[in-house]
Formats: sequence, C-alpha cells, structure tokens
Amino acid sequence: MKGFNSLVLDFSVSILDRIYEGRPIQRFWVLEVIARAPYFAFLSVLHLQESLGLKTPLSNKLMKAHFYQAINETEHLEEMESRSGNRYWVDRFLARHLVLFYYWVMVFYYLLSPSNAYDINIKIEEHAYETYAKYLTVNPNDQRIREIAQDEINHANELKEAIALIS
Repeated sequence: MKGFNSLVLDFSVSILDRIYEGRPIQRFWVLEVIARAPYFAFLSVLHLQESLGLKTPLSNKLMKAHFYQAINETEHLEEMESRSGNRYWVDRFLARHLVLFYYWVMVFYYLLSPSNAYDINIKIEEHAYETYAKYLTVNPNDQRIREIAQDEINHANELKEAIALIS
C-alpha cells in the first residue's frame, strides 16, 4: 500500500504543480484546507470506534494528538486566508471539492488500515514541508512560513510515532 500511497501523492502533486505554478499562497491555502481533513477523519473514526465499544487503550492519546494537529492546521489555514490565499472562486471551489472527497477516503482508509492512512498523511506533511521550503528559498525572511514548515515536519514525526504506537 505504501507504494500506492506514493503513486497517488505524486500524481496529485503533479496536477497541483500545474494549477498553482507561480501562485504559492493560493497553493498553500488549498493545501491547508486539505491538510485538516485526515485529522478530522481520524477523529471521526476514533469517536465512532469509542461509541461502538471498540475503544483501545491508545484511543484517547490518538484523539488528543489529532485534535491538536487539526487545530494547528486551522491556524495555518487562517494565516493563508490573511494573505488572500482564498481570494479566487476557482481555488475555493477546487479546495472544497477536494477536501470533501479526501475526507471520506481517509475515513475509510483509517477504518481499514490506520498505519497506511498515517503513511499517506506523513508523505503529504513531508510534501507540504518541501513546498514551504521552496518558497523560503525565494522569501527567506518570511518567519511565519518558516514556522508553518516546521509544524509540517512535526506533524510527520507525530504520525510516525502514532504508527509505532499502533504497530
């Protein structure tokens, strides 16, 4: 599955590269809209499992981590909105449709294989870091983007820890 995850991500990135060439803030905004979806999906599944009496000893720890990750991604989204990343209708349309699809994919993926759901999200967080890092080569004084880029690496590491916990 990890190879499939990489293939899907590479394909998606190539499309976003074409659509958002020369528009980094709009790209960041779309990425941040999408970035929250897996954490919401993970929380939804964990809450459902808890409601069905399928709670594990790790459920609360994972729910807490994913809640804070979702909040952090929301803060990133607000930063991109403050930079007019959501200015254009087409970007809002694309992001909202992508996030709706991606959320449900991640719900089912997490139900079937949490470690593979975490794996693809790690790859996405690492891609987000790389995207911000490229921007920083041209805009090295943008401290807020530097902080957001570091958050993406932190999220990837937290997801790796989650895989280790559930394995």
